[in-house]
Amino acid sequence: MKQIESYRHKKILVLGLAKSGVTAAALLHKLGAFVTVNDKKPLSENPEAQGLLEQGIKVICGEHPVELLDEGFELIVKNPGIPYTNPMIEGALEKGIPVITEVELAYEISEAPLIGITGTNGKTTTTTLVYEMLNEGAKQPLIAGNIGTVASGVAEIAGKDNTIVIELSSFQLMGIDTFKPKIAIITNIYDAHLDYHGTREEYKRAKANITKNQTEEDYLIVNADQEETFEMARHSKAKIIPFSTKKVLMEGACIKDGWICFNQEKVMEIEKIVLPGRHNLENILSAMAAAKLSGVENHAIQQVLLTFTGVRHRLQYVAEVNGRKFYNDSKATNMLATIKALSAFDGPIVLLAGGLDRGNEFDELIPYFKNVKAMVTFGQTAPKLERVGQVAGIKCIKRVDNVDMAVPAAFGFSEPGDVILLSPACASWDQYKSFEIRGDIFIEAVHRLK
Repeated sequence: MKQIESYRHKKILVLGLAKSGVTAAALLHKLGAFVTVNDKKPLSENPEAQGLLEQGIKVICGEHPVELLDEGFELIVKNPGIPYTNPMIEGALEKGIPVITEVELAYEISEAPLIGITGTNGKTTTTTLVYEMLNEGAKQPLIAGNIGTVASGVAEIAGKDNTIVIELSSFQLMGIDTFKPKIAIITNIYDAHLDYHGTREEYKRAKANITKNQTEEDYLIVNADQEETFEMARHSKAKIIPFSTKKVLMEGACIKDGWICFNQEKVMEIEKIVLPGRHNLENILSAMAAAKLSGVENHAIQQVLLTFTGVRHRLQYVAEVNGRKFYNDSKATNMLATIKALSAFDGPIVLLAGGLDRGNEFDELIPYFKNVKAMVTFGQTAPKLERVGQVAGIKCIKRVDNVDMAVPAAFGFSEPGDVILLSPACASWDQYKSFEIRGDIFIEAVHRLK
């Protein structure tokens, strides 16, 4: 960790705790800042805040009092999930107080170069693939960011021989100033988080921040199959490395004659890759490009792609039971994700779907039900999904109370050679606290079938 002096004796407010706030507050305290932490959860119910208090950090809990801004703070480090419409943030910006997220701190203290990954879909899979490829290639990577490990905490332990592979959300990227990855990846851009950003253009601007400080000595890996993402790249000073699943490229990552290729060099035959889905080929190509730019040899990339079956809850291969293959795609909390999952398989599918009703219908799924032989539904949206299943001509449709009951019901509809796929197309909050819990219940139910 770099021993920087830029925060010494500065009065800094850390707004919102969770993992990133706790780590940022402790780090700033070590760097000599006068830190105040403000979190909405009451102190009596807030063990994180209590721990910071024991370190000698000032803690204010239970509310976000706007008058706190009158105490002369020179900087605010905010939790990424707090929107810029929050009165505290609006008040700070009116007073000219800079607002950052903790990934900016991570960059400032890191001795290791960074590979940053953002985009709407595929971030977690791509981040994990890059990490695994660098690890197999003996590059001593560390993994961080929105994937679950706080970036500034990882940067504290990183040395010059490491590389930090970091997943970045649009929320985090809105709060950067000098942050600059050596290699950046933009996987794709679709409508997302518009309740936070307001417009698609604002969302795109946030994502484009990943490359705003890059120079001609850095690299930006970008999806050449999306005009929108390629347009974002045109404003970058970095060297552009395109990837495409649709066209052969002279430079960059692409598919040619059944092989994944980088700069026209054949790296691996597609049929040997175990991770299913055409959308995952995008993730694989961008990860391969980052690995090759980092000096990873082909044999290390091949070894990862021969064994990597997916990130937990993201089209994750679970098991084969009596000839049926089970996949956990609980992270599919919208129709686009379920469409990608359904498109990943050519054979018969038994689909498990349902969850929180946000008021939308599911007719967009109908063209992708051609391989769905049966459906098991659950949750608030069960009737809506049954309707589109009937329109699509699916004969076997059954409603059950929950995911645990859905697994044996789906098995009953299936035959050897079928795929049994949990891809709910809905959030989990009507029945489960998170998509992770929903996916874990699915996995446990599958293993009980053995």
